[in-house]
Amino acid sequence: MDKEKDIEELLAQGKTVQFSPRGYSMYPLFVPGRDQAVVAPADPARLKKGDVALYRREGSILVLHRICKRRGNAFYLVGDNQKAVEGPLGPEQMKGVLVQVIRKGKRFSAGNVIYRVLAAVWLWLRPLRPALSHFAAGCKRILRRKTGNGNEDEK
Repeated sequence: MDKEKDIEELLAQGKTVQFSPRGYSMYPLFVPGRDQAVVAPADPARLKKGDVALYRREGSILVLHRICKRRGNAFYLVGDNQKAVEGPLGPEQMKGVLVQVIRKGKRFSAGNVIYRVLAAVWLWLRPLRPALSHFAAGCKRILRRKTGNGNEDEK
């Protein structure tokens, strides 16, 4: 059985799973190779805006994204590093909910007040994410040049 099916089966059995998310759709919350997610089985009736849900795309892969809107039993999700919203998704597609993040061996709760406030602000800034990412990348380039840590040839 593949790893995704194992995760989905364990969640269906009521077990909590821990795994390393791949890709950059949830950056900066998850950095591939650094962070791990701890996901518990989802009760779709209790999922709310701001929660990070593990869901199965129709006939496709498991995805870990943030709920940005809920209309009755319809869920709309978006990656923290994305602008496009995916949905509506049905409650049967919701497999798990993020309960903890493990970063460099340290755990923090997805229910932590500071984390929830930051997530709410980041959701509110969704329309501005491309501009913010472009600005942050520009700042990094400038800092690298000033500190001499960039790849530019020195004269």
